[in-house]
Amino acid sequence: MNQQLNIKQRNSEEKKAGPLTLFKFALAGILFGVALSKGQVISWYRIYEMFRFDSFHMYGIIGSAVVLGVFIVLFIKRTSFHDMNGKVIRFNPKNMSIPRYLYGGIIFGLGWAMTGACPGPMYILLGKGFWIIGFTILGALLGTFLYGILRDKIPH
Repeated sequence: MNQQLNIKQRNSEEKKAGPLTLFKFALAGILFGVALSKGQVISWYRIYEMFRFDSFHMYGIIGSAVVLGVFIVLFIKRTSFHDMNGKVIRFNPKNMSIPRYLYGGIIFGLGWAMTGACPGPMYILLGKGFWIIGFTILGALLGTFLYGILRDKIPH
């Protein structure tokens, strides 16, 4: 009962994101999309080169993103950084079961190789007018939905 009261209290104290905050996040997303587009991350040919080990281009971008992500997560963990609703960002411990991540990575990589599109750039491709990517987006959403349904039945 106390836990429900605490959740209701936190929800009532939570600030809603205003139009300016939403605009800032939308602007950041647009700039990120432009950067990915200019960096040729959305190019199926660059993805093809990567999976054939013909070019370092995509590995360099992915490696840079991983390093930057590590520093951003360390910064968020060491400060009281807030999300757009004013809540302090907290990271929960993960179950680091190797088979779980191995199988997930294999499925993710196969989907990436078969479609020639990573989940983030799929939306950039759609925004650039490549409507056929809509089928890939629908498949990704369906896969996410099925995972949510089957999550408790999958071995950890």
